[in-house]
Amino acid sequence: MLPRLCPCTAVLLVFLATGLAGCQRPAERVFEFSTDASSRAGLVALESGVVVGNEAGTVLRVDRRGEAVWRVKLAQEVAAPPTVSGDSVIAGTVGGELASLALADGAERWRLTGEPPVLTALVSDATSAYALGPDGAVRAYALDTGKVRWRRPPPRVEEAKLEPGQRLPAPVLATEVLVVALGEAGLVGLSTENGSVRWRRALPQVLGMTREADTVYVTTRNGRVAALGLADGSPRWEQTPAPQLTSPPTYALGSLWVGAEPPQLLELSPADGKPLSGTPLPAALVTQLAVHGEVLLVPTSGREGQLLGLKRQAAAPAFSLRADTPLRTPPIVMGDQLFVLGLDGRVLSWSIRTPTP
Repeated sequence: MLPRLCPCTAVLLVFLATGLAGCQRPAERVFEFSTDASSRAGLVALESGVVVGNEAGTVLRVDRRGEAVWRVKLAQEVAAPPTVSGDSVIAGTVGGELASLALADGAERWRLTGEPPVLTALVSDATSAYALGPDGAVRAYALDTGKVRWRRPPPRVEEAKLEPGQRLPAPVLATEVLVVALGEAGLVGLSTENGSVRWRRALPQVLGMTREADTVYVTTRNGRVAALGLADGSPRWEQTPAPQLTSPPTYALGSLWVGAEPPQLLELSPADGKPLSGTPLPAALVTQLAVHGEVLLVPTSGREGQLLGLKRQAAAPAFSLRADTPLRTPPIVMGDQLFVLGLDGRVLSWSIRTPTP
């Protein structure tokens, strides 16, 4: 039971049903760009646009006007977000292909085949790209050559209980620690230097993680939210704000935000995890959200693909944008420009205004 449900519940539902009639339009469409295939990979932000991959195996760089700067064809689906480090983009496929592309023009720098399928987001630092395989194995690849710097074997099958082809949550990367979720085996903190285990924590069914300073926040499918020390995995607090959670956590505007069933957005205190508010949603939040000023940008996974702008104060509605395709990956905000990726593979962009009080 939440200590305070948002008092604007009825207002929000009426708002979503009636749209923006009588109000100044808070957003103007900038472009709609089709990648020519559906996509579940998500967007990667650049200073001047985004990088996206799709099920046809295409990796594209799209600028802020909605024009393709370059496109590169890989052999199979790009199902997970690529990673950008320096002037390189590292992308992987479900067929175990891994490629380094020049950020400026997409030129191939190196390409590997026969690697584990890439179903989970790649992460990188100044020297390495880190890949978590569907069996829980971890590899660190040198950015300049693609050579494997170190590899960590998967956990025992009976320990992890991973389903074949399971998409594991995206790792969290800090200066010296890579935190990975390994199914029923829980969380493991690995040294980025050599892959050795720095800590373990029994926390199964992880939905996702986010980092803020020296803390890792974790959500699980069975309703648990936990805060752990990044360096040693030490528990700081744990709460169960709902029987079922649906999204990774997002740290924004001084609070922790998670999706729950029935579809709602929960606000939690980062200090102790106690619920602060709850706001109903038209469909489930299954990914992280974004912010523009004091407005939360909440993508929903229903067929209409509504992107809700909720005011920070009491989560009052600011606007609703409709993508007409499920939104299952995080939005990207660059100044006053917003980007979302629909499940149908369209990249949609709006120019958004800061709502008046």
